[in-house]
Amino acid sequence: MEKIRHKLLKKIISLFLIIAMGTVSVQSLSFNSEYCKAAAYVQKHGRLKVKGTNIADKNGKTVRLKGVSSHGINWDVGYPYITEKTFKTLRDKWKVNTVRLAMYTQEYNGYCVTDAASRKKLLDTIDTGVKAAKKLGLYVIIDWHVLNDRTPLKYQEKAKKFFAQMSKKYASYQNVLYEICNEPNGGTTWSDIKKYAKKVIPVIRKNDKNGIIIVGTPNWSQDVDIAVKSPIKGYKNIMYSIHFYAATHGDSYRNKLKTAHKNGLPVICTEFGTCDSSGNGKYDFSSANKWIKLMNSYNMGYVCWSLSNKPESASLLKASCKKTSGFTGNDLSGQGKWLVGKYKK
Repeated sequence: MEKIRHKLLKKIISLFLIIAMGTVSVQSLSFNSEYCKAAAYVQKHGRLKVKGTNIADKNGKTVRLKGVSSHGINWDVGYPYITEKTFKTLRDKWKVNTVRLAMYTQEYNGYCVTDAASRKKLLDTIDTGVKAAKKLGLYVIIDWHVLNDRTPLKYQEKAKKFFAQMSKKYASYQNVLYEICNEPNGGTTWSDIKKYAKKVIPVIRKNDKNGIIIVGTPNWSQDVDIAVKSPIKGYKNIMYSIHFYAATHGDSYRNKLKTAHKNGLPVICTEFGTCDSSGNGKYDFSSANKWIKLMNSYNMGYVCWSLSNKPESASLLKASCKKTSGFTGNDLSGQGKWLVGKYKK
């Protein structure tokens, strides 16, 4: 009788262990599946490079970045969305593969005009964004957001120090791209921008030999047709940015892109919207669709402005949306609904 009870106890213990191991295996499989899903895009494509007019992956295959830009991370309409949960929503629900971290240089709490404590907060926000993107398998653009300062030459020394720090810290990250001047404007010429770029690019290359560097172009990064006449030489993996707001920038601006592409300039659209260039006004989805069709025909990457609930047309979220992740269709602005529809195709 004692032997029977002993055998029965052994069977019960064995059965319990089998069930427990099975549960662990299922949980492990679930975790590993989520990890693989998370790391899939960057894990699959690795460090990016410029090949001809396009972005290519580690195997030389053309890839197209589909991104969303933060609003300025120096404002409360920008930094609350720099979280892992937010980025996971963008990846899983919106099919985004790239996030742009827009850090203003001169405006309110801008990096070049604020105090040391606020600068540290900006750097911490960038670090949070870069690491969240890495964990989720997303590419990330670190954007030196020149705007009201007009010329990147104004804060050139600060830019050099900033990008020295960023490139040293993230040199081993396969998912980081550097955008060294958002929108040069006013009287800033392409010669001015090149002068600046030739000072900043070597600083980055000292630490990160291969990361893609994106250079802004004159007139709010619209004149890629001017840049193509005198591109930056002596460095690989350099791209040039074009920006557009569809209700303002129509055929004549698309022709600038056509000229640049025809002449072999590698261009990426690091900022666009479907409204007018003020960030407000009515949407022009017809013009926006023409832009998307043209960029798709070139296998170009593009990034939409902006992940914010700021009460303006360019925001992807309604002003009434207080969430920072888990967005539903009811949370999206008109532009947000249009964008998600495009990215999910």
